[in-house]
Amino acid sequence: MKFSVCTILLLLLCFTTLSYSQSRQIHPLKGIVMDQMTREYVSNATITLTTKANTSSGEPDPKAFSKMTKTNELGQFTFLNIPDGSYTLSVSYVGFVSQSLNISVPSTIHNQPLSIALQAAPVQLSEVTVSSIHAHDQQIISSLDIKLRPITNSQEILRMVPGLFIGQHAGGGKAEQIFLRGFDLDHGTDIRLTVDGMPVNMVSHAHGQGYADLHFVIPELVENVDFKKGPYHTAKGNFTTAGWVDFHTQNVLEKSLVKLEVGQYNTYRAVGAFNILGQKMRQQGHSAYLASEYSYSDSYFDNPQHFKRFNLLGKYQGKLSEATQLLVTASTFYSKWNHSGQIPDRAVASGLIDFYGSIDPTEGGETSRTNVNAEFTTATPGGSLIKNQFFYSNYNFELYSNFTFFLKDTVNGDQIRQKEGRNLFGYNGSFQKTYYLGSTQWISTLGASYRQDLTQNSELSHTKNRTETLERLQYGDVNELNAGLYIDELVHISPKWTVNAGVRIDYFRDQYTDLLQNPVTTKQANGTIVSPKLNFYYTPNSRFQFYLNTGKGFHSNDTRVVVPQNGKQILPAAYGSDLGMIVKPFPKLLINAALWYLWLDQEFVYVGDEGVIEPSGKSRRQGIDVSIRYQLTRSLYADVDLNTARPRAIGELAGQNYLPLAPTFTTTGGLSLTGQKGFSGSLRYRYMGNRPANEDNSIVAKGYFVTDLQANYTKPTYAVGLSVQNLFNTRWKETQFATESRLKGEATSVDEIHFTPGTPFFARLSLTYFLK
Repeated sequence: MKFSVCTILLLLLCFTTLSYSQSRQIHPLKGIVMDQMTREYVSNATITLTTKANTSSGEPDPKAFSKMTKTNELGQFTFLNIPDGSYTLSVSYVGFVSQSLNISVPSTIHNQPLSIALQAAPVQLSEVTVSSIHAHDQQIISSLDIKLRPITNSQEILRMVPGLFIGQHAGGGKAEQIFLRGFDLDHGTDIRLTVDGMPVNMVSHAHGQGYADLHFVIPELVENVDFKKGPYHTAKGNFTTAGWVDFHTQNVLEKSLVKLEVGQYNTYRAVGAFNILGQKMRQQGHSAYLASEYSYSDSYFDNPQHFKRFNLLGKYQGKLSEATQLLVTASTFYSKWNHSGQIPDRAVASGLIDFYGSIDPTEGGETSRTNVNAEFTTATPGGSLIKNQFFYSNYNFELYSNFTFFLKDTVNGDQIRQKEGRNLFGYNGSFQKTYYLGSTQWISTLGASYRQDLTQNSELSHTKNRTETLERLQYGDVNELNAGLYIDELVHISPKWTVNAGVRIDYFRDQYTDLLQNPVTTKQANGTIVSPKLNFYYTPNSRFQFYLNTGKGFHSNDTRVVVPQNGKQILPAAYGSDLGMIVKPFPKLLINAALWYLWLDQEFVYVGDEGVIEPSGKSRRQGIDVSIRYQLTRSLYADVDLNTARPRAIGELAGQNYLPLAPTFTTTGGLSLTGQKGFSGSLRYRYMGNRPANEDNSIVAKGYFVTDLQANYTKPTYAVGLSVQNLFNTRWKETQFATESRLKGEATSVDEIHFTPGTPFFARLSLTYFLK
């Protein structure tokens, strides 16, 4: 009997202990966030889990806590080690209505992920918080601007980046000249551009290193733009010195549409985008659409541009399983145009030509690009994220230019042809794992990249009237390989402190086959560069964040530089740092300010227009960036960006150390209206100050101030738009160069400003019809 009583007491004790243990059990909490309309996953949404107040006293639970995370690319989020209890789960993302859910753990989850659908809503700056969980990738400015400013063309997309200016100097078909942070980036030498993860920059291009042509993007399909200034992200490799910009096209087309546009100077444009899968398939996680664009314009030059551009794109998004998503994009692009080229000041001043005239009206070009891009994203049962991307591009380019007129050939002129065909293919992959050490969250990423460019008959030739080849100056094939590997750690030490550290290593193999030599010769060189990054973020509350970014980046040099130099300085390094803050002192005011510094190593520069190599020394740039966003009313927003820079060559005498065409002061800003009884639009300005055009500042590139207007009226089934560039018809010079040239009949050459005139008053009307 005693044994039985003891046994019973022991069993009761075990049961009580077990029951108590079970009452203290912890669980994971998982969920998926989607767009209610499109059923598309919402990535980077902020998820906050807090303990509910004590229901009996109304006072907070003394054991209360608050945890925060964000959704991954599949819209998934996970909280680990959540004790039994009642909680409030809050979900927020810019452009959606925030949601708060009362949940119980574990009874209401039943081991199944929560499914949360967000409803689109007008952006309210008061709902935006400065978040520690988004510290390293937080782009509040980008998210707001893309939703508040109408996109009229691919050029306007690049202008979404605060402080970034562009200029067109060869008609609408050539890649724009880019300016940012005291850089004349040419056509992309020191800024990395991608579209849906696929590279835009062309290495060892016929016209110049890093040539980045974005005209294969249909602007109406751009969903968002991510960017960062400086070389601070481990996943970003070649060309990431001044910064990087990633464009993301829509995965899901909300509504099919047809858009027609007509404007001055015999300008026409048509866009069509159509869903090709039904609503039932979309509800099951499958969507596909086709889109096309055709543009024609004679433009405002005295010699008609006859610009033609055609784009065709198809995109499929499919849920292969609950944990795997497939994105496949295929596109093709073709453009052909004439252009008036750069003209010298003296030709306009003397009355030889008009401000919109031309010295060599036979200049022009033709280009095409066909892309296939496949992206696989998989979430493992353990919460890891695996991404695999494969891409291929076939690219063709031909450009006729004349920068010096009759300087070298006084009889036939100095017209040149730059031409190439290219196959580009590669891979991007990463494995990301989130885990916890005590209260510290670690996000570890291991990534790899591979890219190979094979050009055929890369050419620089002296030509006449765009029909006759007088002499081949450069003619050969490029085979360039870049393989990269990186590891990155993002550590949320506490709700206030975040640290990011990473390192990447890049290997290049450059090979050039010179087809002009007899016999044909092939030479190669190789090199490796290691790029460490270290970033600190301090977020004391939801209104302030302070950060220090440091890192090493690089841009590769042209293969035609690398091989003759036997690999010397083929990967010049860039060392940068940003000390900045994001401040939200009032609910409707947001400020981002940074002091920055960037130092570039020595390099050799290939001048594609002349086929020669020019040595360039070290350089230093430093400046201040300030971005301000203010919500005046529920529908009216004001913004301003102020950017200063002091770019200088190192090792040169004072007064002889200016960097030609590097901007020293720029500002953009304006007013944006959204959601006011169907009316929306913007009134915007952009200003670039005077800047040196040569090393001693004896020739100055004059600044300009231009104002643009956009007005829209939108109803559920149609939209009407009016776009006006250069509202006040300012006469301005869009691109400028200090160039030595000789006009026909001149005895001697003259070194002065040569320019492309900027757009005069240019109005366009558009009508968009939305299909069911």
